[in-house]
Amino acid sequence: MKTLQDYIDALNALDFKKMYEGDFFLTWEKTDDELKAVWILADALRYLREHNISTKIFESGLGISLFRDNSTRTRFSFASACNLLGLEVQDLDEKKSQIAHGETVRETANMISFMADVIGIRDDMYIGKGNTYMHDVVDAVSQGHDDGILEQKPTLVNLQCDIDHPTQCMADTAHIINSLGGIDNLKGKKVAMTWAYSPSYGKPLSVPQGVVGLMTRLGMDVVLAHPEGYEIMPDVEAVAKKNAAASGGSFRVTHDMADAFKDADVVYPKSWAPFAAMEKRTKLYGDGDQAGIDALEQELLAQNAQHKDWCCTEKLMKTTKDGKAMYLHCLPADINDVSCKDGEVEAAVFDNHRDSLYKEASYKPYVIAAMIMLAKCQHPQDTLKALEEQAVPRKIK
Repeated sequence: MKTLQDYIDALNALDFKKMYEGDFFLTWEKTDDELKAVWILADALRYLREHNISTKIFESGLGISLFRDNSTRTRFSFASACNLLGLEVQDLDEKKSQIAHGETVRETANMISFMADVIGIRDDMYIGKGNTYMHDVVDAVSQGHDDGILEQKPTLVNLQCDIDHPTQCMADTAHIINSLGGIDNLKGKKVAMTWAYSPSYGKPLSVPQGVVGLMTRLGMDVVLAHPEGYEIMPDVEAVAKKNAAASGGSFRVTHDMADAFKDADVVYPKSWAPFAAMEKRTKLYGDGDQAGIDALEQELLAQNAQHKDWCCTEKLMKTTKDGKAMYLHCLPADINDVSCKDGEVEAAVFDNHRDSLYKEASYKPYVIAAMIMLAKCQHPQDTLKALEEQAVPRKIK
């Protein structure tokens, strides 16, 4: 699109009004129009920033971030998104809060939200916990707003839970859309979402689940590849099958990495822990069984080591469509002879796709900002137009 009006016209053709004052939990809970609105608005915000036009729609306010797992890209993407819209970010460090002293979810959620417009949470460690916790937070602030305690209900953005990683997968897809020249060009393209070896254990399931749950929405032919015993959540597989049937795409599972890579347009080799093992780990943590946790870790590391041949190699990449498949990764990747001896991808493959990978990551701040804006602006088309007309320079040259 060449002008801001092009983006506005594209938004005018969509129905996304239910996103106003809403939250973003899982991609498959959103309509096709709502997903498209996020991608279009994300590109519109990038357009404004590239043309040195301020996108600050807030004069004040907070974006609260809570990360229960380590993060680089998503943490900084959330901070960038909030700043892009004019919000200041405040991290909630649970070790420095009263949560350690028994403060309830309801109390914490309301205490941090007096001037908060958005809460971003990463809680991906334990099966059955992360997404549930996010809903508990939303329930708490919704009641706080209904009872007149909070002047506004902060919107919640899922920055990764035990089920989905929507900001990552939406950014991945934005990268594919822009690289292939439009969303309609995704139909019929083959995506290989494959497990890959890692010398570490316990990596979340949310990225592969998010990928198969989202890309099947777009008429793509999605192949989930992993060694036997590395299954994802059955409920998410069911979502992928349903989505593929509705979109005219396809979804299948294979235990052969070469099968997944053959003639693929997009490959996404990424390690994850088996669903059954993650369920077991969650129970062990709940029981406080540290000996059991340690034993499980050693068991899973030994299991991983049996599949070192599951690696994204130059040889495999040559079998993709015309030998030119897009290589995706949420980063950081386990790179052979760089970050580890044996890992997910050969160094030559990673180096060949480094610029594309960084571009892929660059979409995430805009995607998160679009999610926030759609929840906070009843008519974002009018907001975009007002920003263009005000033409406040982001930077004085």
